[in-house]
Amino acid sequence: MDDDEVEVSLLFRSGFKSAEDLIPSRRRAGRSHSVSTEEAMKNSVAWACLRLRADMISTSPVDCYRNLNGRAMSVPTPPVLVNPGGATVDIVEWLYSTQIDLDRFGNTFGVISARDGLRLPSRIDLLPAESVTVLTSGGNITGFRSGSTVYDPSDIWHEKQFTTAGVPVGLSPFAAAALTLSTSKSAQEFAADWFSGSGVPASHLKNTTQILDATKATEVKDRFESSVASGDVFVTGADWEYQVLGAKASESSYIEAQHVTAADMCRFLGVPCDMVDVNEQTGSVTYANITQRNLQLLILNLGPAVTRRQNALSRLLANPRYVKLNTDAVMLRMDPTSRAELNAKLLASKQRTSSEVREKDDLPPFTPEQVAEINAFAAKATQPIPGVFA
Repeated sequence: MDDDEVEVSLLFRSGFKSAEDLIPSRRRAGRSHSVSTEEAMKNSVAWACLRLRADMISTSPVDCYRNLNGRAMSVPTPPVLVNPGGATVDIVEWLYSTQIDLDRFGNTFGVISARDGLRLPSRIDLLPAESVTVLTSGGNITGFRSGSTVYDPSDIWHEKQFTTAGVPVGLSPFAAAALTLSTSKSAQEFAADWFSGSGVPASHLKNTTQILDATKATEVKDRFESSVASGDVFVTGADWEYQVLGAKASESSYIEAQHVTAADMCRFLGVPCDMVDVNEQTGSVTYANITQRNLQLLILNLGPAVTRRQNALSRLLANPRYVKLNTDAVMLRMDPTSRAELNAKLLASKQRTSSEVREKDDLPPFTPEQVAEINAFAAKATQPIPGVFA
């Protein structure tokens, strides 16, 4: 079998059909209902965490710069970072959709449907991550399949997160958690033997040239399972392919088997509990103001994801240009009093001019008439009031 096909939400490759094969069962007696992936995603806490992360990152302004002698010089934003999906899909919608896929599946995909004069992508039409199958050979991506169409890697935009050494696709946060937290040796050796041929998850084994009757299908299945279970080599011709099917179900089984709480869900998805109205039983943290709270969210929770996205988006620009997401504009908004105090300090220390401070508040520079009025008011304020002695 020359090529492997791995589903983007893959959990592990060790011959087990669900996370419960790796994690000691804690299911209550008589409980037969398994939580599906879609049911898990309907969980309000999971949705709140995904929405918060996608909202914050997608609404951060996209700024483009050029490195000139060690200085960051602002450059015009190319159309691909204004309307990456064409006239009807702007950058906010595009970033929101891709961030949701990254946080749910660990990967996001898009078809590069147009290029500019430098052969850089000028339009990227997104694909539903759950519909994409990644074709691999020897640990490298050889293609992407969506429906009946197979795309060359050069024609697909692919971002990933929650990566594991030796695996060319990302993991979903729940798959990454199961991999990290499980005490099973098979799970711990996931990265080492994903492409070693020692086993595969629950899969769809398909003959691409023959129609098999029930007897022949059972024979092939038994031979395949026997080879997989013993870690032996499964020998086929050129007419077989397989597709991973058990990963999403395994993630849901893991969630159920671990009796994941609302606080656990927040930890898996990288959002502080109080940000989505979840009470944390281990204690509480008090912040002086909303700016400090948002700063903690930015640095510890969203910062790494923002950096990864900046590096990925920078691939859309010609060197030495690069992208920065202006997270300060969204996450570090202050109350009016705090903002006025900060602006006063910046002006007094000569780190900002009045025009720069006003620009942050979406105000134009002072006109000559306004400057004259301010100076007149200041001069009048310093004059002694008649009848009052110093």
